[in-house]
Amino acid sequence: MKDSFKDLTYQELVEKREELRKKYLDLRVNKVIGHMENRLEIRTVRRRLASLNGIIHEYALGIRKES
Repeated sequence: MKDSFKDLTYQELVEKREELRKKYLDLRVNKVIGHMENRLEIRTVRRRLASLNGIIHEYALGIRKES
């Protein structure tokens, strides 16, 4: 679960967030339909998305700067 989001640039982080949002939506739809193989994947993607949002928010607050 530990991904190195800290090594990515701001633009890469935003792109990764959009990718994870789409994946999370697909997982939620598949859960409703009943075609889920791994139900824990929803939790994992949601947590990775939250971590990514935290890092992006640090850029917005000025805590983290682009190098």
